[in-house]
Amino acid sequence: MQLISRQPSDPAPARIRPLSVLPVFLDLQGKRAVVAGGTDGAAWKAELLAAAGAHVHVYAPAGDVSSEMRRVIDREPAIIHHQRVWDAASLEGAAVALADAEGDDEAARFEAAARAAGAACNVIDKPALCHFQFGSIVNRSPVVVGISTSGAAPILGQAIRRRIEASLPPALAEWAALARRLRDRVTERLAPGPCRRAFWERLVDRAFGPAPTADAETELHEAIAVGSAVGRTGHVTFLVVPGDAELLTLKSVRALQAADVVLFDHHVPDDVLELARREAGRIPVSRRGGPESSPREIADMMVSLARDGRRVVRLRHCDEMMAGNAGEIEALGRAAITYDVAPGVGTVAATVAATDVAPGAGFQRAGRDRVTRPGPSWILFRRSVRGFRSRPVRHPLPRLLRE
Repeated sequence: MQLISRQPSDPAPARIRPLSVLPVFLDLQGKRAVVAGGTDGAAWKAELLAAAGAHVHVYAPAGDVSSEMRRVIDREPAIIHHQRVWDAASLEGAAVALADAEGDDEAARFEAAARAAGAACNVIDKPALCHFQFGSIVNRSPVVVGISTSGAAPILGQAIRRRIEASLPPALAEWAALARRLRDRVTERLAPGPCRRAFWERLVDRAFGPAPTADAETELHEAIAVGSAVGRTGHVTFLVVPGDAELLTLKSVRALQAADVVLFDHHVPDDVLELARREAGRIPVSRRGGPESSPREIADMMVSLARDGRRVVRLRHCDEMMAGNAGEIEALGRAAITYDVAPGVGTVAATVAATDVAPGAGFQRAGRDRVTRPGPSWILFRRSVRGFRSRPVRHPLPRLLRE
């Protein structure tokens, strides 16, 4: 079997594009946090720090405390109010230090004191003095989603948060809490690799539905016991990739994020490959301007990987359609390896646009192209100035797209 590797002139795609900031999550449970100032802006940050489990110390003279800060202090037992101005000593032992400073001089002094104390610093409305930023938050704790626009457009961050809020059911928090309770037993009973991942995927498949019932934990404990004794057979998913990653279906994205190995042709855009999980192996089976692995070599590779319990995703660009996968599919059938197809939304449309053929099957529009589907082939009639051509362009497709 010949594997085609990329040449120096044909670099491997980056696993992730450049980041303006690195999203990290701080564990502040039981740690000291300092807030200097009694403004409404400082009140919201103090409330966030308390929600994360920090012991929050607010430094502000009584006359400088806003009504909102007073409500937060009275409501949150984890917040202690010191009725005086902050000093360098008040930052000792702090993990996080935040200030709503009255001027540039105080802001600079606060940042210097925080740095000397080894505390991560944030000064409200002074990005140059901030060691970290607060973003928009979607809270399904223990699942927490943070959103940042790097200060470029906070309103955009809020709009993104609303979209994510609508897509994540509240019950996700209960499923995540259940997963946390099961983690130690899963680690003890299931070996790392396919078996363990299969269990977590089984839980995740249910996590976006109704809240777990009283029997859910018992059922999952039984699945752990069964999973420790039963091996796992791999699976192959064929993806026909449109030119734009945004045209991928949710099924396609889920398949990429569950894949152990991704086999791809050089036409596949890098932004599609980036959707695969970071740990997945990426194997190019062709390179630009060079030789390609034969369908049999690719099929043998897929069979071997699937027999090892791997989830394999086979990516082909829409321009190549699916005809090239016929030999690979036949090999999987002979080896009794299961497979499925998750075409992108734009697969047929993108191909039709490239060949100037109207999308759809079994439809006819006056003055437009039409597509008929008589049996083992799709017959695409190209548009011409005077109507349909007398000779159709025939594209045979394998069984999996005729069903």
